[in-house]
Amino acid sequence: MILRAPLRHAPPVLVFVLFAAAWLGCTDASDMADIVFVGGPVVTLEDVGVVDGIAVRGDRIVAVGAEAEVRSWVGPETRVVDLDGRSLLPGLADNHFHSIGGGPGVDLSGARSIQDVLDAIRTVASGTPVGDVIVTNSDWHEGQLAEQRLPYRDDLDLAAPDHPLVVVRGGHEYILNSAALSRWGIDGSTPAVEGGRIGRYSDGRLNGELVDRAKGLVELPEGSGPDRAEAKDALAEAYSVLNRRGLTAVRHPGGSLDQYDMIQELRDEGRLSLRIEYLFRAPRSGSPGELREAIASWPTEGAGDQWIRVGGVKLGVDGGFEGGLMREPYEEPWGEGGTFYGLQTVPRDPFIESVVELRRAGRRVATHAVGDAAIDLVLDAYEVADREAPIQGRRWVIEHGFIPREDQFDRMRALELLVSAQDHLYLAAPSLVDYWGGERAAWTTPVRAYMEAGIPVSLGTDSPVVPYDPWWVLHHFTTRGTISAGVLDDDQAVTRLQALRAASEGYAFLVFAEEERGTLGVGKLADLIVTAEDYLECPDPCLETMEVDLTMVGGRIVWER
Repeated sequence: MILRAPLRHAPPVLVFVLFAAAWLGCTDASDMADIVFVGGPVVTLEDVGVVDGIAVRGDRIVAVGAEAEVRSWVGPETRVVDLDGRSLLPGLADNHFHSIGGGPGVDLSGARSIQDVLDAIRTVASGTPVGDVIVTNSDWHEGQLAEQRLPYRDDLDLAAPDHPLVVVRGGHEYILNSAALSRWGIDGSTPAVEGGRIGRYSDGRLNGELVDRAKGLVELPEGSGPDRAEAKDALAEAYSVLNRRGLTAVRHPGGSLDQYDMIQELRDEGRLSLRIEYLFRAPRSGSPGELREAIASWPTEGAGDQWIRVGGVKLGVDGGFEGGLMREPYEEPWGEGGTFYGLQTVPRDPFIESVVELRRAGRRVATHAVGDAAIDLVLDAYEVADREAPIQGRRWVIEHGFIPREDQFDRMRALELLVSAQDHLYLAAPSLVDYWGGERAAWTTPVRAYMEAGIPVSLGTDSPVVPYDPWWVLHHFTTRGTISAGVLDDDQAVTRLQALRAASEGYAFLVFAEEERGTLGVGKLADLIVTAEDYLECPDPCLETMEVDLTMVGGRIVWER
């Protein structure tokens, strides 16, 4: 006789029924759950709402509901986890994840002042042969520094006067010292770069900044990074770190064919611990001809399985924090006398032609657009493509969408676009106030406005441009709190339930996976997490430091604390 697991908490009638079924031979261990969670709250995001328990068998959820119902799935080999008031939630996802950061180069992640930056560089320079190039990694932002500004050429010369130094800031900017400017032949006579910016001090001297396409003036040394095997191992470890923070899926927005192949290899080796949606990066030249060649080299749209799937093509039209393309000029002094509106990184006509080319090829498009003028350009191009062949229902995307305007919402709805939003304001608020003024900065990524306008939204980090932690994302969008500038425009804060939906169900919708994941319903994939505190009830700012006790992907526990 096979008995179902510990039933001391089950109602007497249920115990009798189970014993009777066992005597009649109606139970089988293979029909029981592998793991059962009870003692809720289980936040399902389904119509049943918050329940007491959930049961998993294989890679699927087999029961959701009252504790007594879920315990009926307990067999002799079932593991029973008492939540003891901890929350069980759908697994979190990151809609715009480049990498976890780190890697070779000077690590500035712990810097909290300009002096810290210089000290870290000076330490590396002291052990580097004179004349060798020094490069930092990108795990930092000036918003974390007490001075709330970038370290410029004159600062950097103090730390490494005898080494060409390239400070990598996010994905859009380099800052060079004098030796580096000299090495690459960049001086006051260097012509302006279309779609880029060469920064200057107020007296006209170069300050070392190279923004967006101006970065092309520098060719970083090869061979400083890991080899392919090391890169693949690092990728697996990075995904493991993400599991520890509750991530069960990420979307890579613009990667290479080699990285895609590495992820497939991790899957085949049983080392892939979260689900990947992969976007290929269009050629940075913006050339439609080069794009056609690239399309021919990529796997077909939608190729893959539940672990890794091709999800579109990433384009871009403007800069980042320091180069978002705006309808109105930047604040002074950044506005350069009212003449600087940001950076358009691709000319209008080639961009539109590329979008149309991708539509003809059956590819899904996701375009980086920060400023309101950039969003105008994206909408113009998407509308041209739509006139040739409708894009409604294909879930084309605006990536970031910092500064949408009221007149753009109707156009977004008509095309059935989605917005992939991230918590840039959480980190960079002081810089954005400097660049755009308080009103525009406070409006940055207005998730509530998008939701109220009926624009589907998902959430993510843009790591390593912004640190990867998904709990900072949830904290920011439910409070509009920032690291160093207080709360900005709390009218745009959303509820915890809305934020969780955007980080799970909204992501699943973004990647055409809503039938399989994103909520905790019977028959769906068992992608879930257990949090150390009650997600819906713990007092602010508990989300900012939330711990994850367990992460499950497809019924497999990939992290347990």
